[in-house]
Amino acid sequence: MLCARDSLPARPRRVLVAGVSGVGKSTLASRIAAITGGPHTEIDSLYHGAGWVPREDFLPDVERFTSEDAWTTEWQYPSARALLAGRADLLVWLDLPFPVTFARIVRRTLRRRLLREELWNGNVEPPLRTVFTAREHIVRWAIATRNNYRSSIPQADRENPDLIIVRLRSQKEAERWLDGPLVDASH
Repeated sequence: MLCARDSLPARPRRVLVAGVSGVGKSTLASRIAAITGGPHTEIDSLYHGAGWVPREDFLPDVERFTSEDAWTTEWQYPSARALLAGRADLLVWLDLPFPVTFARIVRRTLRRRLLREELWNGNVEPPLRTVFTAREHIVRWAIATRNNYRSSIPQADRENPDLIIVRLRSQKEAERWLDGPLVDASH
């Protein structure tokens, strides 16, 4: 597993960004795509249908876009993880301290709900009171799953020996990596 200052062995073309809900995966994936030149497909937009119902075409859509030569997306949804990791060149693990992540998920959820920001396929954040009543509310989900990557990343590493994994433990490391090893490898 590489860290923020380690050089990449080659220019990445197919990139995954992993991390707990709210850590900044989509933001980082978008920035990586701008550097590497491949499109960013926000995987949540493929997964969530109207009314937060999972789309039937989710896996075929993932299969389709990952068949391309270049792409960047988030490493989410257990049903797609093996396919994604098997086709990626690089997995970037955004492993920020949980207090940072928790603050981000709370701010993002409040902003989206108060502004009634439309997310994917017409969905909006549910009422704030549902953080207390809905087991899968995004804030509760972030808390419950915060340690899952500590086992799933090493498993992906074992199952995909050619997959390069970079672990970024702070926003400062992420910025250094974007400006250093990723840019250097992408030229």
